[in-house]
Amino acid sequence: MAGSRAERINESLRRVAKLCSAMLFLVLTHITLIQAFGSRALNADRRNERQLIDRFDHPRGDILTYDGTPIATSRPTRAGPYLYQRFYRDGELYAAVTGHMSLYRSTGIEEARDGVLSGEDAKVKVRSLVRDGAVEGADVRLTIRDRVQRAAYEGLKATGLPGAVVAIDPATGAILALATYPTYDPNAFGTFDPARLAETSRRLGQDPSRPLLNRALNRLYPPGSTFKLVTAAAALASGEYTPSAPVDAPVRLRLPGTSTFLQNAGGGGCGDARPTLTYAFQVSCNTAFANIGLQLGQDLLRDQAEAFGFNAPSLAVPLVAEVSRYPLGMNRPQTALSAIGHHDSRATPLMVAMLSAAVANNGVLMRPYLVQEVRLPDGSVIDRAGPAVYRTAVSPAVARNLVAMMTTVPRAAASGGSGVALRRAAEAASKVIPGTDDHAVITAFAPANAPEVAVGVVLEHPGPRADAVTTIVHDVIAAALE
Repeated sequence: MAGSRAERINESLRRVAKLCSAMLFLVLTHITLIQAFGSRALNADRRNERQLIDRFDHPRGDILTYDGTPIATSRPTRAGPYLYQRFYRDGELYAAVTGHMSLYRSTGIEEARDGVLSGEDAKVKVRSLVRDGAVEGADVRLTIRDRVQRAAYEGLKATGLPGAVVAIDPATGAILALATYPTYDPNAFGTFDPARLAETSRRLGQDPSRPLLNRALNRLYPPGSTFKLVTAAAALASGEYTPSAPVDAPVRLRLPGTSTFLQNAGGGGCGDARPTLTYAFQVSCNTAFANIGLQLGQDLLRDQAEAFGFNAPSLAVPLVAEVSRYPLGMNRPQTALSAIGHHDSRATPLMVAMLSAAVANNGVLMRPYLVQEVRLPDGSVIDRAGPAVYRTAVSPAVARNLVAMMTTVPRAAASGGSGVALRRAAEAASKVIPGTDDHAVITAFAPANAPEVAVGVVLEHPGPRADAVTTIVHDVIAAALE
């Protein structure tokens, strides 16, 4: 009887042991699955306080201008749990480039180069661990020039109008200035107080002036008469036009199949209604270029626009730019309007600068870039940018003709006596086609004989202050050529 009782007890113990083994197996399996497949999601979870503490427990690399000025650095907080806080020198001046780093997200270069700045990039982590036994962030040196960036931003701010400026070295693609207005102070996002951070995000996000919008890269505008550079390039490349060839330029042009008439800015004529292509270009004659668009057709215009970079996949500099668009499937009236930068053509200020950069560089458009090099704290360079061809926009012969057509007598202050190539688009589009946005747009390069800088400027709805784009572009060119 005792043996029978012991057998019953042993059987119960065996069942309990099997159940415990099964439960232990399930627990271990679940832990393994979490570690193997769920760790990334848990680490990214905003509620993961440990992850946030780790992110701010060591200095992040600096962001510096090309001149060596630190514009984003890490400072000790002297109080836990977060040991370092991000600080932005001249925050509003450089916000369009640096972006910001907050508790929960990053923007701008802070986001695009987070791996090297934080030290989590494999090359940076391995070398810092081998050298010091601790993770250290690498410094990111930009292509931005202090003087040029300041001229661009202060020029925009002086107008009080929304807009953007981009300046590029045509020979390399290095971005010398990238400014947008209105803007914000990235230091406002440096707080570790979640409630204060949420209020800052709400306030800036709901501001009707949209200070968080990077207009230089992420806002599309009708290119206006700057697109006549593309139309002129298509005309010259077709072999049907030369700079001295006469073109039809009536005072009013009736759009095919409609009762709508296209006029020139101010309603005037273009010479004797048969000006040369060069003269029509220099006075920005709408009717002449609309006629050229009708003769060339939308396919040739589109091919030329795409050679400059319209409709190309998103361009990362490394900040991602919106795709500049040239429309598909247009009728003849729409084709005529597209030839003067209206209808549905859209361009970023970056693309506006790229138009001049391509012409200035003998027809070759270099890939724009913002990061010059990545350097470890010991001074060793682990990554350095090099010029790279983005696309061939026009042939050298066409580029030379466009340079000659664009060149005007410069202001001495802008070029020190050298030629400045300038293509203005400051006329009010709404006076020509009702409902079209009225922006002031300009693209230029200088010096004409040996270009060092190409600039694109956009001001939104400037009204009678449209000529301010000329002042801005000359100030930016002057700063670049100092």
